[in-house]
Amino acid sequence: MSVSYLIELLGVIVFTISGAFSAMQKRFDAFGVLIIGFVTALGGGTIRDVLIGYTPVSWMRTANLPLITLVTGILTIFFKQYIKNLKTTFIIFDAVGLGLFTMIGIQRGVAEGLSPEICIILGTITGSFGGVLRDILLNNIPQIFRKEIYATACIVGGVVYFLLIGTFDKNIARLVTISLICGIRLVAVRYNLSMPKFYA
Repeated sequence: MSVSYLIELLGVIVFTISGAFSAMQKRFDAFGVLIIGFVTALGGGTIRDVLIGYTPVSWMRTANLPLITLVTGILTIFFKQYIKNLKTTFIIFDAVGLGLFTMIGIQRGVAEGLSPEICIILGTITGSFGGVLRDILLNNIPQIFRKEIYATACIVGGVVYFLLIGTFDKNIARLVTISLICGIRLVAVRYNLSMPKFYA
């Protein structure tokens, strides 16, 4: 199993849990929980693949990813009481998923031979837009458009990744990037850090 594929599997799992848990907080039925988990896990990657013309999109090429979201969603439902008792569960899974999926998007852009700037944009879309679709379906204002530091973490992580790969092994650069994005997100939430707000 390649490192890239392992990162994608972990990303799908943690974002499915994040989406499913959010849906359960809104008291969705089982089908709704599974759909929100699926959209959260695979929505950003779908948008990314469409933008670069990689069709059929990734999750349509093999049953592995949809099956993983299904199994993870079902397990999340069964263990909802355990998850519910962990106060920081949603924040942690969301932060880890953000880091993993940003790295996936960057790697896809690199594989397509795109410039670092475009790769960072693709990473941000992959990491953030599953959450955007989730929030829209849950009738929430997407986090990426609010004061919270979200997409900014993806961009910073992407810049650091391209600075590191010229010196360090790619796997080390990936690990540092994922950890940095996750760390920025968690620190921002912990200390209530935010981007400047503008009013009309």
